[in-house]
Amino acid sequence: MALEVGDERTLAAELFNRVWDLLERTDRSPADDDTMLHMAHATRHHWGQVGEPVNLARGEWQCSRVYSVRGRAEPATHHAQRCLDLCIEHGIGDFDLAYAYEALARAALTGGDQAAAALLEQARGAAARIAEADDRALVEADLQALTAKRPMPAAD
Repeated sequence: MALEVGDERTLAAELFNRVWDLLERTDRSPADDDTMLHMAHATRHHWGQVGEPVNLARGEWQCSRVYSVRGRAEPATHHAQRCLDLCIEHGIGDFDLAYAYEALARAALTGGDQAAAALLEQARGAAARIAEADDRALVEADLQALTAKRPMPAAD
C-alpha cells in the first residue's frame, strides 16, 4: 500500500517526534522501549521513501540514539556510522555532522569502546563549527551531559 507523499512525510515527522517524547521520559516500560525502537525504524523507513538526505541522516541518528539508550552498542554504532556516511556523502555539515559524531561517541561510550574520547573530540570540533549559536549550544550541552553521565573507558 503506497501512501501519498504528503501523508508519508507527515507520518515520518510524527513518528520522529513520538520517539523523541519517549526518549525524554524517565519512566519508560519495556513495552515503551520496544515501541520507541520500532517507531525509530519506521521513521527512517518513511523518510527513505520521501525524504532528503538530511532526513535520512537524522533518521539514522535517531535509531542510534534509541539503541544507545537501550544499551545496545553494536546497532547504535551501525546507525551512527550510517548517519556520518550520509553526512559526508551528501555534504551535510553543521548541526547534523556534529550530531553524527555525537552518536558515534555515545555508541562508543555505551559499549565501553576506547575510541570514545577521540570521537567526543571530533564531535566537539564539529560543534565548534556550527554557525547558529543556539544549535551549537544544544550540541555542546548534549556532549557535556553525555560525558557527565558516563565515564571514559580505561585505556589498556
